[in-house]
Amino acid sequence: MKTVIITGVSKGIGHALAEHYGANGYQVLGLSRTEPEQMIIASNFRWYRVDITNEKDVKSFFREIRKEGIKPYALINNAGVASLNALSTTPLSTVQHIFNTNVNGTFLMMKEAAKMMVLNNLGRIVNFSSVAYPLQIEWESAYSASKAAIESFSKTAAREWATSGITVNIVGPGPVETDLVKNVGDKRLDYLLDKMPISEVNTFDDVANVCDFFLIERSAKITGQVIYLGGASQ
Repeated sequence: MKTVIITGVSKGIGHALAEHYGANGYQVLGLSRTEPEQMIIASNFRWYRVDITNEKDVKSFFREIRKEGIKPYALINNAGVASLNALSTTPLSTVQHIFNTNVNGTFLMMKEAAKMMVLNNLGRIVNFSSVAYPLQIEWESAYSASKAAIESFSKTAAREWATSGITVNIVGPGPVETDLVKNVGDKRLDYLLDKMPISEVNTFDDVANVCDFFLIERSAKITGQVIYLGGASQ
């Protein structure tokens, strides 16, 4: 049974992905700072309380699974935060929080996972961007910049680990039916969708489909790539 590590499983996309891979024969190790809002019922699911921005937490988690003999096949870095602010009114603390979670958290998880994957010369890493970056969405400057950073170091990591059997790819969802999107408001949501060639809200299945593609063994030669949902492009 292949093991997939998924961050941000307390709700939303991460929770849905944990259920998806649990139902499709993976051993799922779900990470979040708080317990999942709804129980993920699967004998092959385990939840860990991990703050991905805390290096000690991250290293402790990987040390624990290493002692248990668990060999991660895939890592899906879903955890992230966003904020809607005009650039001129965005506090520095907000920018720091967004980058700490989205960029630093993703970096720490990638770094420690790759140390284990390289021993097996096999691994799949999927990081999360957003259409907010290629579409240059107004009032999301800090969030968009964090996703640009994720794409940049993901592509570099893909080159560094290419000879180690590890692929690194990026999925960039458009609006998905999560609490974040629900709080945006209909007017703002319509504005975002109007910028997309396919102006529909993404489903969890849409996101899982791209992750599935990156994770399958036949995708061994696909690395450093970004797939945006809804037809967005740079």
